[in-house]
This record gives sequence, C-alpha cells and structure tokens, in this order.
Amino acid sequence: MHHARMRPQVVAHRGASHEIAEHTLGAYLEALDAGAEALECDVRLTADGHLVCVHDRDLRRTASIRGLVSTMDLAELNELDFAAWKNPWADLDDEAPDRDEALDRVLTLRKLLETVADYDRRVEVAIETKHPTRFGGLVEKRLVEMLREFGWHTAGAPVRVMSFSFTALQRVERLAPDVQLVQLVEKPTHWPMLRRVVGPDTIMGPGIAMLRDHPKVIESMARQDRQIHVWTVNNEADLDLCLKLGVRAVITDRPAFILDLLDQREEAAG
Repeated sequence: MHHARMRPQVVAHRGASHEIAEHTLGAYLEALDAGAEALECDVRLTADGHLVCVHDRDLRRTASIRGLVSTMDLAELNELDFAAWKNPWADLDDEAPDRDEALDRVLTLRKLLETVADYDRRVEVAIETKHPTRFGGLVEKRLVEMLREFGWHTAGAPVRVMSFSFTALQRVERLAPDVQLVQLVEKPTHWPMLRRVVGPDTIMGPGIAMLRDHPKVIESMARQDRQIHVWTVNNEADLDLCLKLGVRAVITDRPAFILDLLDQREEAAG
C-alpha cells in the first residue's frame, strides 16, 4: 500500500496542452477525459474585471493579435480565436471534424471552476496568479471573491493558489487563510531566502530543471514532510526522477501519457 500512497497527483498544465491549444475549454475537457486528477491554469484580469485563463500578458502568441489582456474587455477577448495558432493548417484539412467554437474561445476562470464543480468526480484546480500586473493585488482579491462564491475558500476545498510572487501568496493568505498555497520557484538561489519566510504548510513548486540539476535543494525543500509539486513533467525520465524524490504532484502538458506511465509503474510493482 505504501507505493500506492506515493503515486503523485497528475495535474494538467493549462489542460492537455501538448495536444490542444492551452487554456481552452477543449484542452481542459480533453484532460478530464484522460483522467487528470487536477487542472492547472494561469489567471489574468481583463480591463472590465473578469478573471480569464491566459498565460502571456500580451496576445500575440495565443490569439495572433497585438494587444494586452489587461487593456481589453471580456467581450473583445471573446471575439478572438485562442486555438488557431496551435494548428494553423486546420482550415486546409477537408476531413477535420467541425470544431465547436465555444471550445476555442477565451476561457473565464468562472467557466473552468463551474466545469470542475459539475464534474462526476473530484478534480482539483491549481490557479497561478501572474505578476507583475497593472492591477497589482486586485487579481488575488477577485480570485478569493470567486473562491468564496464556490465555497472553495475553506480547508479541504479542491483548489490551491500558486505564484512565483511571495507577496501575492501573502495576500491570498490574508484574505483566505485556509486556502492551500504553492510557492513556485524558478532558481535554486531563491530557496535560502524563501525557506526563512514560507509557512510550514506552503507547498513548494520547483521546475523540473531544478530536480535534475540541484537535487540537494529539493531534498532541503522536502524536509518536515513539506509537499513538492513539480512543473513541467513531460517525459519518462523526468517522471521517474519525480517518483524517486517523492514528489506529490506532477504538472504536465501530457496528462494521458503520464497517467499511462504511472499505471505501468504500478503494474510492474505488483
């Protein structure tokens, strides 16, 4: 039973984003169908105060236009196609099935949380707030307001808030002390400072490169049974490294592939 308990949670990074355009409803439904146990998303505020699931501050990469998320209203973003960039030749494929355009539009956090709340099994959501932003702490304020609407601001709720910004996580803690926090960390040199300030229940979220290159830092993070959640784990070697180091959640662009590998590992272990 010991090894079953150590199986890490598989978190779909921006949905099943290896196959389908990131942060679209289509990508998240694909991840749920694959059996992902949690979904990861980035959130930004629109000019009229809506939280939307978009990674970059500007829209060139994912919507093929110049413009900033923070300067556009939700209605304007709704006019854009957030999926075409992933498969630019789709229009030339006569045999491609007709797409439901609703799956390719900008996704609001509300719609994502409703989808999870209505799903037929428990699915968790890891929400990353992006900084710096022109709205400062308003992003966390709006996020916590929405979590309260869903009743997901209490201990045991299927949600956690992540950020590279320690200040942003402090804001969430003040507004909703029971929400689980994940301190994302990009460089090993940040850990000596962070270890003095992060709370004992804060999850640490290093990148996979840190596990490969600085395993001693990861061991230090994991002391006192602190949880480690790692991004972005997309291949077999990286998954095995996470298993070896006792990582509790793997954030992946390829949830179906990683779930399959974990099933194989469990079968082999008997």
